Amino acid sequence: MKIIEKAVKEGRSTLSEYESKQVLAAYKIAVTKEVLVEKAADLPKATKKIGFPLVMKGCAAEIAHKTEKGLIRVDIRNDDEAKAAFKDIMAAMNGGKGAVLVQEMIKGQRELVLGMTRDPQFGPCVMFGLGGIFTEILRDVSFRKAPLEKRDALEMMEEIKGRKILEAVRGMEAVDKNVLAQMLIDVGRIGLENDAVKEIDINPVIISKGKPVAVDALVVLG
Repeated sequence: MKIIEKAVKEGRSTLSEYESKQVLAAYKIAVTKEVLVEKAADLPKATKKIGFPLVMKGCAAEIAHKTEKGLIRVDIRNDDEAKAAFKDIMAAMNGGKGAVLVQEMIKGQRELVLGMTRDPQFGPCVMFGLGGIFTEILRDVSFRKAPLEKRDALEMMEEIKGRKILEAVRGMEAVDKNVLAQMLIDVGRIGLENDAVKEIDINPVIISKGKPVAVDALVVLG
């Protein structure tokens, strides 16, 4: 893929969130609707395209942990708030070569994590589990070696302790397991078809109206 080849040529070890999601989208994985904005003058056009409320994030290849660096603003409801957020985020990036990602705000109470890690022995292995802040706390995950078949992906969903989260619960509809299974298969495909990709971290994947959407993503090269 051109995005990956370009980053490798530049000697980079990661793709930015925007680039990472472009890789996912090329494999038909659902990602947030978003626009990358480099200068304040282009902001109104971006907010109009995405629509309020929206989320704004600092975006550069070298930023991995945006929350800790104060580079995320959520629930932005008008152009004045967007302008202020843009100014704050650019300042927080210490004048680095960053831009601001203006993205739709996905509403959903359930968060999952999907990923891929390249094992020295087994090659690309796909990971699935509970996402958001629970990823590191609960470590409730399941692994499979790529390539995955649909049966493998469905088994992974059954293996996590928190599997009930995928069912119809508290007035929320059940997760579309067919879409989720295809997502897991495609994450494995990215690893199999792109040797330069060392890791993929898609966290969170938010369940919106029963459908999984990749809200944040990081592709590590190596």
